[in-house]
Amino acid sequence: MTTKEILAREIETLPEGRQESVLAFIRFLKIGLAEARPTAEQFLSALTRARAIGAQRGITGEDIEREIRDVRAAP
Repeated sequence: MTTKEILAREIETLPEGRQESVLAFIRFLKIGLAEARPTAEQFLSALTRARAIGAQRGITGEDIEREIRDVRAAP
């Protein structure tokens, strides 16, 4: 008997509420598998993309600092 068959058999014996919990857990696992890259790698990738977009649009570090000051000064 395969693991898939054993899982199906075990799930069939659970009450409906527990089956919903198993389904939620399976979906959680699938999301985790899709996002297997380490967080630091994701952050660095996003930062690199953001810097490239800023360069394309002519946004300077000074522009960003001014925007931050303006937002912090707003009531």
